Amino acid sequence: MGMYWGGLSDRVGRKPVLLLGCVGTMFSMIMVGFATNIWVAVLGRAIGGLLNGNIGVIQTMVGELVTKPEHEPKAYSIMPFVWSIGTIIGPAIGGTFADPHESFPNMFPKGSLFDRFPYLLPNLICAGMLLMSIVLGYFLLEETHPDMQPRVLLPDDTFLSENTPLIETSDAMKRPAVDLRDENYGTMRARDIKNINTAPKTVEKQPTYNVFSKKIMAVIVSLSIFTYHSMTFDHLLPIFFEDDKVPTSQPFGIFKVLSPFYSPGGLGLSLQSVGMIMAVQGVIALFMQAVVFPLMAERVGVYRLFILITVFHPIVYIIMPALLFVPESLLYPAIYFCLTVRNFFSILLYPLLLILIKEATPSSSVLGKVNGLAASAGAACRMVAPPVAGYLYSVGRKMDCTALAWYGSTFVAVIGAIQCFQVQRDRSRDSVSEDGEGQVTPAAETA
Repeated sequence: MGMYWGGLSDRVGRKPVLLLGCVGTMFSMIMVGFATNIWVAVLGRAIGGLLNGNIGVIQTMVGELVTKPEHEPKAYSIMPFVWSIGTIIGPAIGGTFADPHESFPNMFPKGSLFDRFPYLLPNLICAGMLLMSIVLGYFLLEETHPDMQPRVLLPDDTFLSENTPLIETSDAMKRPAVDLRDENYGTMRARDIKNINTAPKTVEKQPTYNVFSKKIMAVIVSLSIFTYHSMTFDHLLPIFFEDDKVPTSQPFGIFKVLSPFYSPGGLGLSLQSVGMIMAVQGVIALFMQAVVFPLMAERVGVYRLFILITVFHPIVYIIMPALLFVPESLLYPAIYFCLTVRNFFSILLYPLLLILIKEATPSSSVLGKVNGLAASAGAACRMVAPPVAGYLYSVGRKMDCTALAWYGSTFVAVIGAIQCFQVQRDRSRDSVSEDGEGQVTPAAETA
């Protein structure tokens, strides 16, 4: 539904669609909280997907709020940054308040509402947070659609005419749409009526844009490939960490041990250790988003950084199976090193793709639809990635080759490294920097 909600935001505005999406998610959470079986929970999640296309709409609003290209890296890093904070706070709420009868028996006695519906409380808490977002958004959020801006936010000369006074009036609106001091204000002149009645009515035809153009689809395909192998990483990581460890020092033969296809089992970590590692990963992601990405985008350039990150992204998945052969004393430093490498590539690539999608869009009138299409494509890949990665891991587990799932992600990332060169480059971004008079600098000429 992402493309539908994005297209609707192009017609009715971003703000109402965004608030409606929050209402849909709130309704979905309450329904999941009251679920008594898996099918009611799935239905609640499906309704949440049907009524929420906020990812594409938020991306569109960020693109419309940013008017200078040099500000885009910082602006587009905000949404992934907040998302990472949510991935830390959200599981904490779920783990703390799920099944409150077991955790807080005095507050939630047996037979109470929250005993009969053990997952209702965390969903109600999140629904309350969403309700707060809806209220704050209704009163404080400004519409960003360029065709639906209030008059006071438009350029100063929007309403200038021959009747506009040369000296500005002193009221709240400095340049009124009409001259209130004109003796003819509020009247209709005869010649004006004649012109109105006789003038032919012409309706300016709005240009149509193809959202499935080659330029747009190249970026969306690149986003889809990235979303797929990134989702496989998120799916495989806790499984690989918690899977039983098989000793690799047994006399299987030197060639078998050194073989890249010999990777039995997982790391055998406890659930508490995995939780701590995931929390540290969230901190690493926040650092990459807040500090590393803006600096890298500014120094290297959006397009060049996009190519470099995509081409070298397969390294993320190649190094993961090597953790099986790291000595116990160095295991945690090795894990954090792998997570740092992964977050460097993954966290940097996502906002770069958002910027490139905005650049590829021919007009702001279809920006919501394009971002909705990108969100839908990403959702489709997130749907396919976990079962495929899980199947490859289970097959590899039987063959003493759990690396098979990681190599599958490597293969997809290599396809993305080849496909990224199909994304057309906006040369004005990376090779042209303007000074105060709009002149090209010598560095740009060299490029």
